[in-house]
Amino acid sequence: MDLPPYATTGQRVWFYTFRVICGLIFFFLIAPIVVIMPLSFSSQDFFTFTPEMLAFEAEGYSLKHYKDLMTSPDWQKAMSNSIKIAPMATIISVSLGTLAAIGLSQSHVPFRRAIMAILISPMIVPLIISAAGMYFFYSRIGLQGTYLGVVLAHAALGIPFVIITVTATLVGFDKSLTRAAANMGASPVRTFFKVQMPLILPGVISGGLFAFITSFDEVVVVLFVGSAGQKTLPWQMFTGLREQISPTILAVATILVVISIGLLTVVELLRRRSERLRGLSPG
Repeated sequence: MDLPPYATTGQRVWFYTFRVICGLIFFFLIAPIVVIMPLSFSSQDFFTFTPEMLAFEAEGYSLKHYKDLMTSPDWQKAMSNSIKIAPMATIISVSLGTLAAIGLSQSHVPFRRAIMAILISPMIVPLIISAAGMYFFYSRIGLQGTYLGVVLAHAALGIPFVIITVTATLVGFDKSLTRAAANMGASPVRTFFKVQMPLILPGVISGGLFAFITSFDEVVVVLFVGSAGQKTLPWQMFTGLREQISPTILAVATILVVISIGLLTVVELLRRRSERLRGLSPG
């Protein structure tokens, strides 16, 4: 957005000051990532910029930490566990979260606000409290230290993101479309998949991506409810920082950052598509 030609001096000063403030905040948030990514290519086995790196000499850079990530049994096992857990947790989160959002969007549902508050509480309650509660609950029902227990725990953390994104998508949904489909003889299930789902799909996918990121990056809950057999990438990174400082952690962090940026880019593209479908922005 540009300044109009009739803007006053005060408006011009605030216009540029506001952008400088936003730039400083952005730099403050992005600086740690900017530092980590070059260090992952260091040829040394410690967390520091060597003179060769600062001079941009080839001897200061290496891919050995990425090679260690691909060859180390511990890192490979952790990566395999993350790949097994995150997609299953995402599927459960999307399925339950979408149904919950659609149900809570109905005006005749009693105590909608209270139910919504309970469902999104995992986003509000401190994670350590949720992890401790899951630990004691799973210990009683026999899910402690199992693959299913970790998946369900991650799904519980991802459901709020799905509910929020799908609910936001349903705000602009024209309910007369579902009534028209019902008048034409379509069953509720067919109406959902043929009419409602295509229009809310961007919100569903966005929520699923957030749920996937949450599961893939989560470490506190898996420390409580998982076992050594369910050690994920974040858990392995936590162990590496506590027991041995290995730059391989920086290589993993760089990969996770790249994955997160890619997923968030997809989320933004889906958000714009959703706005176009609902007529909130020009095509």
